[in-house]
Amino acid sequence: MDRQARVVVIGGGVVGCSVLFHLARAGWNDLLLIERSELTSGSSWHAAGGFHTLNGDPNVAKLQAYTVSLYEELEELSGQSCGLHLTGGVMMADTEERMNFLRYTHAVGRALGMETEIITPSEAKAMFPLMDESNFVGALWDPVEGHLDPSGTTHAYARAAQKLGAKIELRNPVTEITQDVDGTWNVVTRNGTVKAEHIVNAGGLWAREVGRMVGIELPVLAMEHMYLLTETVPEVVEFNRSSGRELVGVIDFRGEIYTRQERDGLLLGTYEKACVPWSPLKTPWDFGHELLQPDLDRIAPSLEIGFRHFPAFAEAGIKQVINGPFTFAPDGNPLVGPVQGLTNFWSACAVMAGFSQGGGVGLALANWMVEGEPGHDIFGMDVARFGDFTSLRYTNAKVRENYSRRFSIRFPNEELPAARPQQTTPLYDIMVRDNNAVMGDSWGLETPLWFAPSQAEAEDELSFHRSNDFEHVGNEVRAVRERVGVTEIANFAKYEISGEGAEAWLSRLMTNTMPRTGRIVLTPMLNDNGKLIGDFTIAKADDGCFMVWGSTAAQIYHMRWFENHLPPDGSVRIRRFGQTLVGLSIAGPLSRKVLERLADIDVSNEAFRFMDYREMDVAGCPCRVNRISYTGDLGYEIWMEPAYERTVYCAIKAAGEDHGIVDFGMRALLSMRLEKNFPTWFAELRPIYGPFEGAMDRFVKLSKNDFVGRAAAAKEAEQGPSIRRVSLVIDADNTDVMGDEPIWARVGSRDYGLVAPPHGHGAPRFGADGNELPKPQPQQDGEWRVVGWVTSGGYGHYVEMSLAQGYVPGELADVGDTGFFEVEILGRRCPARLAVEPPFDPAGDRMRG
Repeated sequence: MDRQARVVVIGGGVVGCSVLFHLARAGWNDLLLIERSELTSGSSWHAAGGFHTLNGDPNVAKLQAYTVSLYEELEELSGQSCGLHLTGGVMMADTEERMNFLRYTHAVGRALGMETEIITPSEAKAMFPLMDESNFVGALWDPVEGHLDPSGTTHAYARAAQKLGAKIELRNPVTEITQDVDGTWNVVTRNGTVKAEHIVNAGGLWAREVGRMVGIELPVLAMEHMYLLTETVPEVVEFNRSSGRELVGVIDFRGEIYTRQERDGLLLGTYEKACVPWSPLKTPWDFGHELLQPDLDRIAPSLEIGFRHFPAFAEAGIKQVINGPFTFAPDGNPLVGPVQGLTNFWSACAVMAGFSQGGGVGLALANWMVEGEPGHDIFGMDVARFGDFTSLRYTNAKVRENYSRRFSIRFPNEELPAARPQQTTPLYDIMVRDNNAVMGDSWGLETPLWFAPSQAEAEDELSFHRSNDFEHVGNEVRAVRERVGVTEIANFAKYEISGEGAEAWLSRLMTNTMPRTGRIVLTPMLNDNGKLIGDFTIAKADDGCFMVWGSTAAQIYHMRWFENHLPPDGSVRIRRFGQTLVGLSIAGPLSRKVLERLADIDVSNEAFRFMDYREMDVAGCPCRVNRISYTGDLGYEIWMEPAYERTVYCAIKAAGEDHGIVDFGMRALLSMRLEKNFPTWFAELRPIYGPFEGAMDRFVKLSKNDFVGRAAAAKEAEQGPSIRRVSLVIDADNTDVMGDEPIWARVGSRDYGLVAPPHGHGAPRFGADGNELPKPQPQQDGEWRVVGWVTSGGYGHYVEMSLAQGYVPGELADVGDTGFFEVEILGRRCPARLAVEPPFDPAGDRMRG
């Protein structure tokens, strides 16, 4: 006989149990978790159990901090010990480049309120005396790191959920999933069928197979991962006896290893370059509490370094080698959220760091299901961040790359090569072969970043400082500002919204009024809480027909939102073009002269005004043309089917030859947008900011009473934004901001409350003399305090300024051209001032001329 549940969670690992607990704690009932075998039967049981808060995405780091802070409460709620060892941990750098990475990580942690600290190798050795500190130049200390009991923690989530009324069924494999016409899901199991309103795929190693049951191919792959446990190590025993404390955890970037104390010995794990996927095509259903065959030869290069850096390892006996599979997404972050195109089917998988992220994933997903929003900016974990280009082979290649780089530093100008090229435009060969383009990966699409003078020079020299592209990007910017340039803009999202209800529907979703026929508007899109979830260019092509452009990486995210808000009467239709519509942009004071030679209609300033849209032939090819440019200069966006792109591009280059036309790439474009104080999606505009906080005031028409999020936006406008997006000019030398650095201000004794308080659970730190050192504190200098954070930045080549954008308290957003601020870059606090007006063309005359 059929049974019913409000939610069925598939998978009994730490993530599935966390989701179950958080849904129960949020007040939902009739919750059922179904596990094919026993709890922790996939990856959870053999995990090393480490946890940390630092992450390359600060928003993910916040959820990791939540996860760690939850464990003590979880033990109290469940009565089950998590086996928590809060030891703290150090990241060790052996080169100046790796130290720069740690300085940047420390600065980002400071902006998040974390208590990290740059320390010396000797200080690190005092906390882990088994290391040879002569191999290192410095370290980063984080007191909120440690390890726990994976099985105990998973059962703590499960027991806490059960105490709140949730149910768990073990040894009951799911064999099929179907859906009724009314949207009800049928979860077919060995013990019968359960009808459910919602399904959560927390299948872990089998998440891909669960996805296939409903017709989707999730970009997830399991990798073999090895760590070894030693016999008793006398040095460990002596350190415990003499100090009364446990060894800290250590990450060694050079060796690509992590190590910590395990009982009276040591645990050492690697993320080796010679990594091996596990079951890349199909996960066997009969795999359970099993381990894989160890292969010490594969990790020998890392072990050799480990033995040199930590000599005690060389003398220790190996008690056991653990080799087990666990899952990755292409970028290493989880896949969380509602799946586009399916009703009430939720993803909670690819959580490779389950004991750092499991609590945060459970919290965000429960919020999303109960409240309609995750309550946090989790785009870095959103399942919608990937598209059709993440095929099985693409995923395999990118996951292997990500795994092999787990402990490798990432340079700000580094482009990763695996699975490329995946998508190309008709100009790819021209850009690479003829124009010496250095290409970047934009949501799977090859996009020109900058152009080198020769093939031999067409490669980035990786650096945290200004690199070999600096001169050439500057030349591209100056050519555009003084003459004319052309760039490819295929890496935008493109949509057509049509139907008799199209205009009213767009007006309901967007904050701005809709344009008249042949005109363009710029508009944010808000969620129900009045936060920014989109930023679009919209042109009215005809009655009942609109062209919409947005962020390419957010197009599945936005399609999910669009589809969830479509009227049921079929009066609105959405077409997502993807790469069936590509584009070129010409910009600069001579760009009109180029277009005049290619168009068969009047494109004078009077006939083709700023923010006009026209369908016209360009070089004899049918195109859609916007008079707009992200450079902030006179410019045009020209859109066409891919079959016409080579013809149009070659004609543009020929028509602009005697005007000195140049190709320019994305780095030049982003430099020019900084000179105009233009924000960009994912950096300045994210779901944690309101439209007035994001300084998008002029695009929000509160006089409209019909757009989503209006009430919250009106409240924000009335009360005034508590934080505000600003642009900064920084007194930097040869290093510009990368994003997420702290902004300091001389604010006296006032507390603006921007930076989150430091984490709890502070573990003691001991110096080389064995004495406990003072608890790390955010560095302060008199009245200087951290009040905000950088969202993006770089060098403005035409205005010759180091520029940044970021957020500060609203009352500090108009202090003018003073030496009031500093921005921390790689450990150095650089003087900064507000750029209240754009450094380039503040009145906007160039765009309108």
